[in-house]
Order: sequence, then C-alpha cells, then structure tokens
Amino acid sequence: MVDMLIKNGLIVTMDKDRRIIANGSIAVEDGRIVSVKRGKAKTRSKPEEVIDARGKIVMPGLICSHTHLYGMLLRGAPLKIEPPTDFSQILQRIWWPMDEAMTREDAYASALISCLEFIKTGTTMFADTFSGPNAVTGVLDRIAAAVEQSGMRGIIAFEATERHTHAEGAKGTKENERFIRKVKKERMRRVQGMFSIHASFTVSDELFHHVREIASRYKVPITIHTSEGLVDLYHSLERFGKRTIERLNDEGLLAQDVVLAHCVQVNDDELAIIKKTGAKVAHNPMSNMLNAVGVAPVVKMLSMGITVGLGNDGYIFDGFENLRAAFLLHKVALRDPRVISPMEALEMATIRGAELYGLGNELGSIESGKLADIIIINPAIAPTPVCPESVVGHIVNTIDGDDVETVVVGGKVLMRKREMQTLDEAETVKVARKSAEKLWQKLGAIRRR
Repeated sequence: MVDMLIKNGLIVTMDKDRRIIANGSIAVEDGRIVSVKRGKAKTRSKPEEVIDARGKIVMPGLICSHTHLYGMLLRGAPLKIEPPTDFSQILQRIWWPMDEAMTREDAYASALISCLEFIKTGTTMFADTFSGPNAVTGVLDRIAAAVEQSGMRGIIAFEATERHTHAEGAKGTKENERFIRKVKKERMRRVQGMFSIHASFTVSDELFHHVREIASRYKVPITIHTSEGLVDLYHSLERFGKRTIERLNDEGLLAQDVVLAHCVQVNDDELAIIKKTGAKVAHNPMSNMLNAVGVAPVVKMLSMGITVGLGNDGYIFDGFENLRAAFLLHKVALRDPRVISPMEALEMATIRGAELYGLGNELGSIESGKLADIIIINPAIAPTPVCPESVVGHIVNTIDGDDVETVVVGGKVLMRKREMQTLDEAETVKVARKSAEKLWQKLGAIRRR
C-alpha cells in the first residue's frame, strides 16, 4: 500500500542518468520509493498522504559529509582571545578550549539545534564527529537522542585524539566501539556509528593500526581530518619524512571505507594514492575560507575520478550556501569560470555524499528502491523560468535553505510548509541558548549573570 504520493513536481532525480522529470510523481511505501515517473502514478489504493508539488522543485535531501554539530554553540561567540594568525592557533585558542569545556548535555543541545537548522534548510543526513575529552563515555547516546528526536539521519562518532595522552585516544575509540555495538544490537535505522580520528599530527601509528583493525571488523567507515592546514603536512614531514597521505597509506589506514576531511595541502602524488586506495574526500569550502587554510584541489580530484562530498565542518549549516561556495571557490582559485559545473556541485551535495559512506544504493537520489529522503522547494523567488533545462542552475544560483518548504525522511514528513513536525522550534532554541550561555561563561567570553 502506498503511504505517500508526491505529484505534479519538477523532479531532479540525481539518478545515474541525472534525469529531470517535469510534472512527475513519486510513490512511497514503507519508507522507500516504489515509483518515479512522469505524470500520475497508479496506486492500488488511496495513499495516506498526497503532496501536491505543482510549481515546486522535488529533489533528494542534501547530505552533509562532514560536520561538528557542537560548533553551532560557538556561533557569534565574543571570545576574548588574541586573534589567531594561522590554523594551528585557531585550534589552540578556540577549538581545543571549547572541546575541554563541553559536557554531554552541551553535546545534546548542539545536536538538537543543528538538526533543527539542517531540516529547516533541506539537509536530511549528516556525518558528525564530536570532540570533548571531559565528556567521552555515553556522549554519543546523547547526540543520537537528539537525532532520533528530530527524525533525520546521522552518522556520528567521537573524535579520538592523543594530543594529551595515549589513554585519551583509547578512551575515545572505546566510546565509538561501544556505540557501534549498541546501534547494531538495537537495530537503529536512522543513526549509525563510525570511527573518527582527529588528525595525523595528534595521533600515533599505534592508534591508526587499532582503529583500522576494529573498523574492518565492524564494517563501518573511518573519518580523519587530513592536510587541512600546513601544521599537518609539516608534522608528517618533520617526524616521519613523509607527506600526510603517504604516512596514512604506509600505516595501512587508507581504503574505500575512509573519508578524508579537507585534503587542502595535498600534491599530485598524494591524490594518486587516494585514487588507488579508493579513499574518499569531504570538501569543506566555507570552513577552509574561514580558517584561511587554502583551497583543496577538488577540480583535479574530480578529473581523476576521486569521490568528493560536501561538508560544513561545523560552520554554516545551510547546505545551499555550501553548495554555492563549492561552485564558486574553485573558479576564482584557478581563474577559470569553466571549472565545477552546477551539476558537479549538486552531485557533491547529494549522491556523492551518500557514496562517501557506502550508502549510494540507499540514499542521495530519487530512485525506485531507495529510502524516501526528499525535499520540496518553492522557487517562487526565481526571476526567470524554472524548467527542466534551468532547474539545476536555479538550485545552485538562486535557491537558499529558506526556500525549502517540505522535508521527508524515510517517508515521514519532518517539516511541512516550513512548519516543523518533529521538533518544538522555540524549545529547541531555548535549550541551545541555555547551553551556549554556560559554555561562553566557561570560555570567558561573557560574565556570569
């Protein structure tokens, strides 16, 4: 029995043929798409819900390939610090003090508000890594609780690091393993676990080997920040006489289940290693600009057939802003307006994001058999015709997250006509602000009231 029918929409499928269907319909049954076609879908019985998408764009939900949900609590923070001059100082003066101030309830609050903003702007799945050396055991349960409450999908992990002690890295890895086992035992559908390693300059070879072994055992992805700033590259060269990717490869970490976040400071030899091993890349253009670390060679990656997804690194949560940044940044960096087509940018934000985490057969496009993660956009602001020939250009150049009208995950409506169905918006903001205020006080950004 068909549970949901979306009709009369301009469907951007993102399937292997990148079909765009005018006046199309999508039938959903038990959370999965059972039919995508032009015109009316034939159903044996009356669907429980019918959504008329006439004049609207229907497309797969956006996928954020790399984020830090807790970064939301730092938004606008008036930190009283000496302005950092490079990425290493940004870590030391901003992120690491914040990491150490975080509690489990801060993690929950940040996840809740992040899920709200993701849904409101059309993202239906994300991959998150949390870092908090004073809030390790059980913290992923709190993040998962927020994700479950929101109704969206999340792949979550604790970011193992040895910047203080080797024991710290072991404890973070144990939290990931505990949560992965819980996910499998409880058969959680919308939340998954993975292993996260901070970066090569805060991790030993022994931890690489351990994470590689247990990730293979549990058959889950590994993600690691890679060559984001020069500190990563210089550390590898000075300590090991190798570039970052060379070290990761020599230690046996790289494989098809590894997602490398950033990959800014990489050369052609390293790209060849990424291609050969099947590792994938999460590109974070807006964060890279914010931290002034440089521009990742994404154009070259794409020409080599390396799979590249799109993330926000905990900065701007509107996926359409990140999509547009990816579309524009490489043009100015290479002084070539031809690079990164609208379709390539859209691929990074949808189907490629699913492929990064081995979910290309389940998510990232609107196709029969896939999970029904769908967003409906009202392009009323478009000053020119929205038609099959122009719709991708409008998605990249015209549409913002605020234009997302309806969000569906697994056949369940999370937002209908801009009204949240799963989260109390006012209460979510209240929880986040309360947590952020306490955090800012710990960081000395504001005085205790």
